[in-house]
Amino acid sequence: MELLCKIIFYISGFIIVWAMVGYPISLKFLGKLLKNRRTNKNYNHQPTVTVMVVAHNEEKVILEKLNNIIELDYPQEKIEFLIASDNSTDKTNEIIKRFIKERQNLKIRLYEVKDRKGKTNAQNEAQKTVTTDYLIMTDANSIMDKDSVKELMAAFTSEDIAYVSGRLSILNQSSSDVSHAEASYWDSDLAIREIEGRIQTITAGNGALYACRTKDYYDFDPIQCHDSAMPPLYALQGKRAIANHDAIAYEKAGEVIEDEFGRKVRMNRIILKHILPDLRILNIFKYKWFSYFYFGHRTCRYLLWISHLLIFITNVLLLQESWFYNITFAGQVLFYLLAVVKVITKSNNKYLTLVYYYCVTILAQWAGVYNIFSGKAKPFWEKAESTR
Repeated sequence: MELLCKIIFYISGFIIVWAMVGYPISLKFLGKLLKNRRTNKNYNHQPTVTVMVVAHNEEKVILEKLNNIIELDYPQEKIEFLIASDNSTDKTNEIIKRFIKERQNLKIRLYEVKDRKGKTNAQNEAQKTVTTDYLIMTDANSIMDKDSVKELMAAFTSEDIAYVSGRLSILNQSSSDVSHAEASYWDSDLAIREIEGRIQTITAGNGALYACRTKDYYDFDPIQCHDSAMPPLYALQGKRAIANHDAIAYEKAGEVIEDEFGRKVRMNRIILKHILPDLRILNIFKYKWFSYFYFGHRTCRYLLWISHLLIFITNVLLLQESWFYNITFAGQVLFYLLAVVKVITKSNNKYLTLVYYYCVTILAQWAGVYNIFSGKAKPFWEKAESTR
């Protein structure tokens, strides 16, 4: 029993430390070691493109989004716009139809999804109407930089590149400690993705802005999201998913913890499948760096919820073994108490905020697991109003 507890304790500890510290440090080292590997660009590559926007009840932001996409700097004869309205019941469709009627010189269409089954289903349905060579997908509340389409297309410099993710820039990072913590997370994660993409392939994208060849599009189960499903799919096909962070989309993060918690719960709606979506990922001889990237960046992070529970329980059982386990237990208790202090005092201390934000992230994973086992995981969600 003692040996089993120690094994579980050290494995759980390794997962936590590797996910949050070890892997990021190893990527920085690899980035410097393999600095000769660059993300090439070809700005003469300007194929036909469809910009798809998925919207559900976005009457507050859809007009701004429409005005944003028609101002994108790309040859007008080569760009089309497709709005996939996921069973919107407010004035979203009315606003879009009026906008289209007033701008008949533009190639802009509305696709109305009859049954609400979520973003991925709306993309699956609308994609079947696309005839351009490439497809760019973006959220209704994301504002695209005017050069973002050019940047995304310039990154498709070879046939093995199947997916290009842009950079999400948080507009309101100084509005609250919650949005600041989310912006800090994204900054660190984007640095990791940039290195992964240069070396071989990224393990996940972001829903605010990304592109793929229309012929490479895959109809995913609506419960899945492209952010986490597309890059691994292409990697297993021997293709690459990369990041071009000069292609930028601006978006608001949740300003209150309830909004950010809800978003993270939604992101974890199939967390158990994400831990290891395909056993082939383990074949490091075939998939090379991708196996290493996925284990460190995805598998370990998706195991944080259970790792924190197991290390706490086994630590309690090992308290009588040595002073070392007393110190680690005290450290865990102190860590969680700091999060409680943040809640009680509402302090703006950045270190307390980071600890609190991390704990909320772990709780969101647990909520995602609960929803899976209780059958409450859904392919759609209610948007956070503070991000609109």
